[in-house]
Amino acid sequence: MAKLFSSFKLRELEFKNRIFVSPMCQYSSDNGLPNDWHLVHLGGRAVGGAALVIVEATAVSPEGRISPWDSGIWSDEHVQAFKRITSFFQTQGGLPGIQIAHAGRKASTDAPWRGGRPLAKDESGWQPIAPSPISFARDSPLPREMNDEDIQTVTSQFRAAAKRSLSAGFKVLEIHMAHGYLLHEFLSPLSNHRKDRWGGALQHRQSFPLSVAEAVREVWPEHLPLFVRLSCTDWVSGGWDLSQSIDFCGRLKDLGVDLIDCSSGGLVPDAVVPMGPGYQTSFSADIRRDVRIATGAVGLITEPEQAEQIVATEQADAVLMARQFLREPYWPLHAAATLGVNLPWPNQYKRAEPKV
Repeated sequence: MAKLFSSFKLRELEFKNRIFVSPMCQYSSDNGLPNDWHLVHLGGRAVGGAALVIVEATAVSPEGRISPWDSGIWSDEHVQAFKRITSFFQTQGGLPGIQIAHAGRKASTDAPWRGGRPLAKDESGWQPIAPSPISFARDSPLPREMNDEDIQTVTSQFRAAAKRSLSAGFKVLEIHMAHGYLLHEFLSPLSNHRKDRWGGALQHRQSFPLSVAEAVREVWPEHLPLFVRLSCTDWVSGGWDLSQSIDFCGRLKDLGVDLIDCSSGGLVPDAVVPMGPGYQTSFSADIRRDVRIATGAVGLITEPEQAEQIVATEQADAVLMARQFLREPYWPLHAAATLGVNLPWPNQYKRAEPKV
């Protein structure tokens, strides 16, 4: 049996294999509500054999969306809309996960296929918030600096989103602390220039993200796992880096976080990222070893042998894949055949099942 297709347990939840579908924004919601597109897109990946399918970055408030067409979970209406998706997942033997997020200074932009430009207020846009009044890019709006009341409000929004996620039927919750969005903005000295208890020294820059993790873990059931997606480096000198990430992950572990989803970058537009197959895998290996916490590897993982090597050599406990699942929704079924694993196909597709 290939290690990639072995089961994996966190708390009381068992994953049937170590292939997870990464959150991928679809920019196709209406007022944050998932629709038929999301059911087909996400459901197809569950049919394809992934153990866990994580819903796109789902905003904890309307102002926390990247675009006006992002998914959200700030009301009970969103709970009902997600229920049919999570119910379908479980009929296919897959587990539904959700990533809850706040876009911070990268909020209020257009869909990427229309250029992703910042939206003005008369174009359904809004003023973003951030730890400091520093724009993401030259053409980005100046965000409003958050005060203590804002910080408490957003913490409460994350807590409420976690409770609604449970009501919607999700079994895994991931907090988005990566890719230059709000919680990452507080972590990095490049975007957090505050002089109060929420900025400055490393322990102060960690305070708000840690308070969010603590608030979420308080309401997320003890028997279900909590993930954090983290940018392990900004890829910029003087920014957030691996050593700070290792310190932070130790604190997350103490608060009850179960797995670190190890990504990188996204904080500034001019970072030079040395992209290549598995280019972020060393982060998951180092955090797994030094913090003794489960990790997920993500980033240009495309081939079955590559994914198998990552988990078999204990560089990560699972692989998370995004673009490859857009190209190949049934990637786990084909990977199993490549690795000589007899993975059952859905009854409706058995006529096309290869012989292993």
